[in-house]
Amino acid sequence: MIAIIDYGMGNLGSVLNMLKKVGAESVITSDPDQIANAEKLILPGVGSFDAAMRRIHDVKLFNLLNEQVLIKKKPVFGICLGMHLLFESSEEGRLPGFGWIKGKVLSFKNRIPNSLKIPHMGWNDVSIINQNDLTKGFTGDIRFYFVHSYFVKIENGENQMMTCDYGLIFDAAVHKTNIYGAQFHPEKSHRYGMQLFKNFSEL
Repeated sequence: MIAIIDYGMGNLGSVLNMLKKVGAESVITSDPDQIANAEKLILPGVGSFDAAMRRIHDVKLFNLLNEQVLIKKKPVFGICLGMHLLFESSEEGRLPGFGWIKGKVLSFKNRIPNSLKIPHMGWNDVSIINQNDLTKGFTGDIRFYFVHSYFVKIENGENQMMTCDYGLIFDAAVHKTNIYGAQFHPEKSHRYGMQLFKNFSEL
């Protein structure tokens, strides 16, 4: 069972539907018992960094998620804003993130050419930097759908999984032991997203 974490900020239905398409059993939940009994976790997110962290604290999920990820070592997959929350801090806000991976979330503003629009929106190619179980089955050109104004700057290159070029090379997907994250939206990325969710479900 995969628990899709519901803290009030996320594209939950689309993630659930995509997991169904690849045959993965999943549930949208904020129930501590369901989260504790799940085999894997997905942390989606749409909105701002501080609002997301406040919601996670408000619904009493911060300590529980730390326990599930850091102590019980359950696979967790952060999507878009959900990936940002895996890191230490963000220029978008003042609150600390989970800090499971070393690095910061930065704004595209003043870092990319003025000719490029913010947010970065639409399909873009990605490059696999470090292979792992989540990259199985990908060959040739790989494309995902992005919608974001902030990007992650990883401290340790070993945590890079995929990169993307949008006026600068940024980390499109990350990995550290049982922790995975994607800046793009696999639930909106058709066959590429299906392959990624299939791989995660089979970890």
